[in-house]
Amino acid sequence: MDDQQFRLHSDKALSDLYDALVTAGDEHDFETDLGGALTVEFEDPPAKFVVSPNAPVKQIWVSAQMKSFKLDWDDVRGAFVLPETGQSLKEVVAAAVSRQVGATVTL
Repeated sequence: MDDQQFRLHSDKALSDLYDALVTAGDEHDFETDLGGALTVEFEDPPAKFVVSPNAPVKQIWVSAQMKSFKLDWDDVRGAFVLPETGQSLKEVVAAAVSRQVGATVTL
């Protein structure tokens, strides 16, 4: 994948994730922002998750709950996927958000 393809795939993935998180945030009381990176902020207990593209290695990195997840593009699935588990970006973030808020969050 070249740099332009990575940028297109990562921009779409972050935009789709942002839209899903905004909807979930209304229900579960957390804030989401999308700039160069996507952030999710929680007040109680306080926490901040960061989802960012890492262009040099063509991955999306998720930092959540003192853990780092590095997702690779999967052409077959058309999504960024965590190699160790096969979870998609939305599944990884949904699991972390669910643990943080203490309820099941579906994105």
